[in-house]
Amino acid sequence: MPDQPAENELQEKNGLDKELFDYKPVNRPFNPFLSRGCCQPPRLYHKNESVFEHQCSKFDAFDWMKGIPPVEGAKCMDVVEIRFKNSRKDFFRMPPDMELQIGDMVAVEASPGHDIGIVSMTGELVRFQLRKKNHQTASEEIKKVYRKARLTDIEKWIIAVEQELSTLYRSRAIAEQLGLQMKINDVEYQGDNTKAIFYYTADDRVDFRELIKLLAEEFKIRIEMRQIGARQEASRLGGIGACGRELCCSTWINDFKSVTTGAARVQQLSLNPQKLAGQCGKLKCCLNYEYETYLDALKELPNSEIRLKTKRGEAIHQKTDIFRRLMWYSYLSDMNNMLAIPVDNVLLVQEENKKGNLPEKLEDYCQIKEKKSQFESGSGQDDLTRFDHL
Repeated sequence: MPDQPAENELQEKNGLDKELFDYKPVNRPFNPFLSRGCCQPPRLYHKNESVFEHQCSKFDAFDWMKGIPPVEGAKCMDVVEIRFKNSRKDFFRMPPDMELQIGDMVAVEASPGHDIGIVSMTGELVRFQLRKKNHQTASEEIKKVYRKARLTDIEKWIIAVEQELSTLYRSRAIAEQLGLQMKINDVEYQGDNTKAIFYYTADDRVDFRELIKLLAEEFKIRIEMRQIGARQEASRLGGIGACGRELCCSTWINDFKSVTTGAARVQQLSLNPQKLAGQCGKLKCCLNYEYETYLDALKELPNSEIRLKTKRGEAIHQKTDIFRRLMWYSYLSDMNNMLAIPVDNVLLVQEENKKGNLPEKLEDYCQIKEKKSQFESGSGQDDLTRFDHL
């Protein structure tokens, strides 16, 4: 550990406040292992069999092949899926003499040193997962599982994880003192307490060489900086969406597809940024959920740009209820009144117009007649003497 004069010299050299280095984290009733899929913190001198359970963590996978016997003569799958903090998962190869179960804590290969993770998937289901993510089972790039976590491994892991919250606050304060235009969102310590990954978001390119130097001097670990986007930030922090449920990006979305305003236009949603934007400030991912369904439904609808011609006058399209198969039209001479016409009747009128025939009026084909409310000024309703005549 550096002596006090060396620490003061470092503060003066970089122009940092002394109270910044005197920061002490506040103890809070918080389970830092929850983001790693642990229902409860692991304990020393305990088997920790109930630490990891399905449906208690993000990105949980259901083993639908459980109980299905393997094909006779087939080689047993020697690759397992291991989860770390939040959505970080990876595949590792087991030694031939090792058997792992879901929920086992293991020490795996890292760069440098080793990391501690929890087995989240085993068996033949891993083969399908590898194929889905375009991994080769025979690839030499797949890292190794060293061993099941020992008592000393779990002890180091607990110490490392409990430092993450205080490290996050401290690193944010240091970045602010340096005047860096960046936001540090999350910190993930490696299981052997020799390396930490700092996740950050920034609008522009950031020169954080001085920050890495200060963080390494302060925490005495190897520093790795990873830039993430706004959607990845929301997935790591979590939250409740406008629908009242937990954010999709923090529960099951693995890859983020681009969302455009065209998806909102096709679904005939109001282009209101406050309603269409999620907690990340980008367009909501759920706009893509029904986009293809709307595209298929729109293929069966007539062209809304074509005006309907009648003896009473021409009518233009106002809006469409795709799944009720209703299209609203209004006369050019009377825009306040809208007529809901079924799609089949709209096609019939368009066919008659192509033949040169003009129907008498659209009211003969409509299903609902909707009249817009007239605007009334309420400026006189706030008069203080409005109750005097009652």
